[in-house]
Amino acid sequence: MDHLKGIHHVTAITSSAEKNYEFFTYVLGMRLVKKTVNQDDIQTYHLFFADDKGSAGTDMTFFDFPGIPKGTHGTNEIYKTAFRVPTDATLDYWLKRFDKYEVKNNGIEEVFGKKTISFVDFDDQQYMLISDELNEGVESGTPWQNGPVPLEFAITGLGPIHIRIAQFDYLKEVLEKVMFMREITQEGPLHLFEMGEGGNGAQVIVEHNDSLPAGRPGYGTVHHTAFRVEDTKVLKEWIDHMEAAGFGTSGYVDRFFFESLYARVAPGLLFEWATDGPGFMGDEPYETVGEILSLPPFLEPQREQIEASVRPIDTVRSTRKIEKEYL
Repeated sequence: MDHLKGIHHVTAITSSAEKNYEFFTYVLGMRLVKKTVNQDDIQTYHLFFADDKGSAGTDMTFFDFPGIPKGTHGTNEIYKTAFRVPTDATLDYWLKRFDKYEVKNNGIEEVFGKKTISFVDFDDQQYMLISDELNEGVESGTPWQNGPVPLEFAITGLGPIHIRIAQFDYLKEVLEKVMFMREITQEGPLHLFEMGEGGNGAQVIVEHNDSLPAGRPGYGTVHHTAFRVEDTKVLKEWIDHMEAAGFGTSGYVDRFFFESLYARVAPGLLFEWATDGPGFMGDEPYETVGEILSLPPFLEPQREQIEASVRPIDTVRSTRKIEKEYL
């Protein structure tokens, strides 16, 4: 059976799709490649921010569930999402950018030998920039060509996912024996696991933490993380494998933009397996992708009802001149 290739996407919850769009587009400089709805709750927006081409392994996605309370961070949660930037020197640019836009951050720190900056958004959602300098392994994506961040500094994809867990030994067994990851190093309570070709785009940082209370889901927290599989054939092998290992799963799910499997592997940890394709560029022109409400074919008959139930959000960028910001 083919092993996991790396991180596919991370899905989190926001208090405001509008603020979320502004932050990711004009502060982080990531491209909105799909404005759609949660297929399981069609009154809820689902926004996908990725690289210039909507490549697998580059996208951070958000639900904005109406009326949901603020979540709390703790143990037993997918705690922090990392984004890849090209070099160590890039982080100096981002410190200036975060200062300009008043983004709270911890300054430059080193994690497993990589230069990083941890930061938060308006919901206290936890993020990290990580330098790709000297990185080997899974290739990163293509920076958003028309975004506000100069290409030499821009975010190019997802980095390591940070998980906190109380029962570390159990999760280690799941990651190694069931999901075929490998632990490659440790720093105190932090353990670094790798899959596929390895590198920043194929790593999971697991923090053993049995002192904090369990995190509580809500806005400002991660809903689930997804791992890359090649195609439908490999996905179906993983479905059989996870069920044989005793996990309850969603079975096969067709999300149109990719195909999926979901399984809750430990308390607070919902994982998804997602195919690399078909991707986000098949149903909209490259130049205007993400600007209109995109629905998979099975929801098109409900378009009128859906458009009446979700508030309009202006995501048109193709008619705007977005200047590159050199700081």
